Amino acid sequence: MIPLDGFLSFRVGKGAGERYHQRMEPIYEGKAKKLFTTDDPEVLRMEYKDDATAFNAQKKTQFENKGKLNKAITLLMYQMLEEKEVPTHLVADVDEVNLLVKKVDILMVEVIVRNLAAGSFCKRVGVEEGAVFRTPIVEFSYKSDELGDPLINDDYAREMGLATPAECAFLKEQALVINAVMTEFFLEVGLKLVDFKIEFGKGTDGKIVLADEISPDTCRLWDATTGKKMDKDRFREDLGGVMEGYEEVLKRLEAARN
Repeated sequence: MIPLDGFLSFRVGKGAGERYHQRMEPIYEGKAKKLFTTDDPEVLRMEYKDDATAFNAQKKTQFENKGKLNKAITLLMYQMLEEKEVPTHLVADVDEVNLLVKKVDILMVEVIVRNLAAGSFCKRVGVEEGAVFRTPIVEFSYKSDELGDPLINDDYAREMGLATPAECAFLKEQALVINAVMTEFFLEVGLKLVDFKIEFGKGTDGKIVLADEISPDTCRLWDATTGKKMDKDRFREDLGGVMEGYEEVLKRLEAARN
């Protein structure tokens, strides 16, 4: 992530009450989001960008309204998960591209859950895309753009000081809970959850919560009837209709929630 300079201010929307947070200091910029401080030291503003990247940022472009769509999908998914007693870093809605989130220290262990074979799994082991696993596969990767987010295991995480054995066990357990909840929810709207990547962060109270985002950028979603890809693979594979896929995902999720 890239440090930023400067200050901004914004008005918090109805999700957080009608009040102002001033002297917003931008502190980080990642590939898809920016983070800003607020006047509450325990709360950050997360802004979703229109940037799209793939293959460790080797492929880049921008799509109009991508940030707006990903923010709306993430908000909806986090609200649904919170209702299912899955703790997240969500604090409140702000506007079309911003959320307020708890300030957490992101664990440098990314968690991938796979229900069907796709993407890098197929390339690594030669399994045909779409093969259904008997039980979900959980993978850990080291969160490092420089190294290409390499796969690691519990022993790596322990020896690298990334997470304790107990924390690794919790990450896997929580990831499987999230998978079960999201798989059921997506199927209700005719979407098959192929796989997804999630991140977790540790708050000042020591509790680990789901962080970052849940969107077609981080989830592979296929139409349950046609098999049409509705996620970032449309960008990775030059299939076209990238934002149309994201818009359809949001449309279905909103219909299910209303």
